[in-house]
Amino acid sequence: MTRCAVFGTGSWGTAFAMVLADAGCEVTLWARRAALVDAINTGRTNPDYLPGVELPEGVRATTDPAEAARGADFTVLTVPSQTLRANLAEWAPLLPSDTVLVSLMKGVELGTAKRMSEVIEEVAKVPAERVAVLTGPNLAKEVAARQPAAAVVACVDEDVARRLQAACHTAYFRPYTNTDVVGCELGGAVKNVIALAVGIATGMGLGDNAKASLITRGLAETTRLGLAMGADAHTFAGLAGMGDLVATCSSPLSRNNTFGTNLGRGMSLAETIAVTKQTAEGVKSCESVLDLARRHGVDMPLTETVVEIVHEGKPPLVALKQLMSRSAKPERH
Repeated sequence: MTRCAVFGTGSWGTAFAMVLADAGCEVTLWARRAALVDAINTGRTNPDYLPGVELPEGVRATTDPAEAARGADFTVLTVPSQTLRANLAEWAPLLPSDTVLVSLMKGVELGTAKRMSEVIEEVAKVPAERVAVLTGPNLAKEVAARQPAAAVVACVDEDVARRLQAACHTAYFRPYTNTDVVGCELGGAVKNVIALAVGIATGMGLGDNAKASLITRGLAETTRLGLAMGADAHTFAGLAGMGDLVATCSSPLSRNNTFGTNLGRGMSLAETIAVTKQTAEGVKSCESVLDLARRHGVDMPLTETVVEIVHEGKPPLVALKQLMSRSAKPERH
């Protein structure tokens, strides 16, 4: 039987643990708090992040990272992006020498502008062939309700991608493989930034024309950056690009979308953070994505505008007027 360790018990980590168990894997969740471990092991539920959802018998939890990692064929990492480096530094010595490390995180590290797979390779000292990324339009509550969803499993080693594909393929969860790790990760990270922009537009009371324009031009920004970094343009037309972007920008289940909506309604950054229970990755990643774009000489006006609104206090209405007054250009740019 395939053994999987899942480090992180947020809504998506828990939902993906369910997927793995439903696919026939033996799954151990690592959680920091003993009370949550007890709730998962005795009550078969995660009351903090997926209340009312019964977890399969194939899922158990522990506070001991060594116990979680023991014998794991796949080690799934699903912690906030900006905490990955510190957490993985503690866990890396405990991991089996042949485990495949799987990133469920959608962000870019502040300061280094590194993608999550790059951070994993560096900290765990593993080759790219042992790092996989799972991404796509996967809203945790829908997946936990076993509603149909598709995803992309990306690894430079196609055999590893196929192994992970088999480990998480269920009647309701359909994973596809891809070898374009760069494109898949960028699609997941930048869509959170664009979702903030769409949420801000929603909060301002703007209509569907404006939101459709933001989504489309956001995809253009993502693709420009991806091509500059060697990604495959086709990736951005697929589940890791357009698919994830549409889901995140259109659903009230998206924490980035909701975060942006609160900002657009006039709440301050501090007030919005206070009412947000889980991490909205785009809030911090918008700065690192912009950093990444500047390092590659790529113009990303929507991302720059989000940074100005979120971190520099620019009023959304002022930012909108500046965006609309930019010089006209052909759509392909």
